[in-house]
Amino acid sequence: MMVLITGGSGSGKSAYAEELISRISGGRRKYYLATMQVFDGETRARIERHRRQRSGKGFLTIERPVAVSGVLREIRGGAVLLECMSNLAANEMFSADPPRSAGETAESILGDVAELAGELEVFVIVTNHVFDDGILYDASTMEYCKALGSINERLAEMADRVVEVVAGIPLVLKGEERICGS
Repeated sequence: MMVLITGGSGSGKSAYAEELISRISGGRRKYYLATMQVFDGETRARIERHRRQRSGKGFLTIERPVAVSGVLREIRGGAVLLECMSNLAANEMFSADPPRSAGETAESILGDVAELAGELEVFVIVTNHVFDDGILYDASTMEYCKALGSINERLAEMADRVVEVVAGIPLVLKGEERICGS
């Protein structure tokens, strides 16, 4: 089962994803596939906040900022929470010089996700909704938004369930509601 969880910054999507995977993991070992890289004090603080949030919940954390399918040997048979797609997209796009195109980034990530989804019985992916602010950004940021939008659309197609979290409330957009209650 693949579940895509989306929402805005600070919406409660991470806490919801952790609670959900704990409920649906069925006794499988739970892996937290962390994609955020430390660039500054703000990202370091966010990483520490997420570590505290999942402390004591039985997750084995694997730090993997790019090429996420490379962890398959470590996680076979487990339940995986990938946190988060927006970081992964930025890492994949901007780790190259010059940056990769939106299309290249999306295809690479979607290939990795398909490989993981084919091997996992429980796969929860958290992504950000970054498209509603109405601001026109510089060309590279707009290319990133294009990549993430394409990735999110394709993930929603692939997923068995899609949930948007708004102000801590999970709203089921696709799939059965029974797994998504608080």
